[in-house]
Amino acid sequence: MKNAFPVSYAFDALLWKSEGPGGWYFVSLPTEMSSEIRLHFQSEEQGWGRLSAAVTLGSIAWESALWFDTKRNTYLLPIKTEIRRKARLTGDATLSLVVRI
Repeated sequence: MKNAFPVSYAFDALLWKSEGPGGWYFVSLPTEMSSEIRLHFQSEEQGWGRLSAAVTLGSIAWESALWFDTKRNTYLLPIKTEIRRKARLTGDATLSLVVRI
């Protein structure tokens, strides 16, 4: 059986909250890493720069999507409430993540 997410990227990133009502929490992938991912996987993006991914944060693993932000020139990874609760995250935490594409 083919591995659905064969390429791994490990990085540390700061958790941040978007402005506006009901602001979402995100981490921004490093720009050099995002450039490499976009170079190799842009053809697999769905609408609005959405790229399916599997994510690991410590012992917590889930499937999600990266979203390419043209203003920041990087991929953003949303960190849902469920994940923040499981990991006991607070705002401005630095996360060590592995993203598989």
